[in-house]
Amino acid sequence: MASHHSHVLTYEGGNFLRQRLGLATLSSRPVKIKKIRHKDANPGVQDFEASFIRLLDKITNGSRIEVNETGTTVYYQPGLLHGGQIEHDCNEQRAVGYYLEALVCLAPFTKAPLHATLRGVTNDQVDVSVDYLKATCLPLLQLFGLIANLDLKITKRGAAPGGGGEVVFTCPNPRKLRPVKITDFGKIKRIRGWAFATRVSPQTANRVVESARGVLNRCLTDVYIYSDHRKGPQGGKSPGFGLTLVAETTTGMMLGSEVVSRPQGSEGNPTVPEDLGRGAAKLLLEEIYRGGCVDSVNQSVALLFMALGDQDVSKVVLGPLSPYTIQFLRHLQDFFKVMFKIETLKPDEDSEHCTGAEKIHLTCIGVGYTNLSKKTS
Repeated sequence: MASHHSHVLTYEGGNFLRQRLGLATLSSRPVKIKKIRHKDANPGVQDFEASFIRLLDKITNGSRIEVNETGTTVYYQPGLLHGGQIEHDCNEQRAVGYYLEALVCLAPFTKAPLHATLRGVTNDQVDVSVDYLKATCLPLLQLFGLIANLDLKITKRGAAPGGGGEVVFTCPNPRKLRPVKITDFGKIKRIRGWAFATRVSPQTANRVVESARGVLNRCLTDVYIYSDHRKGPQGGKSPGFGLTLVAETTTGMMLGSEVVSRPQGSEGNPTVPEDLGRGAAKLLLEEIYRGGCVDSVNQSVALLFMALGDQDVSKVVLGPLSPYTIQFLRHLQDFFKVMFKIETLKPDEDSEHCTGAEKIHLTCIGVGYTNLSKKTS
C-alpha cells in the first residue's frame, strides 16, 4: 500500500522491490520501503536484492541509497540514468533474468546506449531465463522502435547453483518510444526451441528434444528445436539442462514456455529429460490457450512502454493478467498517474480473439516520456 506524504512514495513489505525501485528511477521520485520481512527469521533485504540495488547504482549517476542497520527499511533517491558500459556479478540466489528484466525496462531511457555484461546463473527454476527473454522480449521491444543495436548474447552458460554464466545485453536509447496497437494475434505458424545441456551428457539434450516434439508434432508440423551443449568453461560451474520453447504467430507475436532441471544438490528425485521435454511442451500449449498478443512474462514490459510512449493512444490485447502485472498497473498509477481502460473481449465481438481463455483489451494514452538526457549529435 502506498502513502503519499510530501513527494516521497512510501511502501511496506519486501514484495515487488524491483518494480518500485525501477519505476522510482524512471519517474525520478524518491521512494521509501519499510517493514521488509521484519517478522522473518532472516529479516531485511536479502543478498540478491542488495545486488540489484548495486546494479541500479551502477546504471545511474548521483543516486542516494540508505539502508538501516537491520535492512528492513530502504530509502532510494534516484539519480540520472547514465547507462554506457557496465559489468555486474549477479548474486547466485537468483538468475541473471531477475536483473535483466529490470534492465530491459530502464535501458531505453539512458544517457548513453547501454552495454551491460552480467555474470551469474543463466538458467534456474525460479526466474525467467536469458533464452526466454531473447526469444520473446526483444521482438516486443522492436515494436516500440528499439531496433538498431538491440542484442542479447549468451557467451557462457551457468546452471544453478554454481552459476558461472555470462551474458551481454546491448540496447539503443531513442528520444521517444512510438505508440503501438498490438491487437491482432493471428494464428500459430511455427514453433522453435532451444534445449541446453551443461556439464552433462550431450545425449540429454537430444532426449529432451525428442519428447517435446512428440507432444508438439500432433498440433503442428513446423517444429524445430536446436540443441546447445556446453562443456568446460563455456558450461559454467554446475550440471544442468533445460528447454525453452517459443510459438510464433502469423502476425509476428511470440508466446513462450520453459522448464529447467532441478539444481545439483537439491531435495527430491533427479529430473528425467523426457518428463522435462513433455512438461515444457504442455506449458507452451497452456500459454497458447491463455493467448493474447504478449505472453504472461512480458505483460508488464508492454504496459510500461505503452504508458511511457508518445502522447497518443496505445492498445494491446492480453490473456489473463498475472498477479505481477496487476500490481504493476497499481504502481504505474502511483508513479506516473497513468490509468488504463480495461475491457473484457466478449466471444461474439471477435470469435478469433476469444478462442481459449478470456482476453483483455487495454488502452492508454502515453505520458510522452522523452529521453532528455540523451546526447544530441
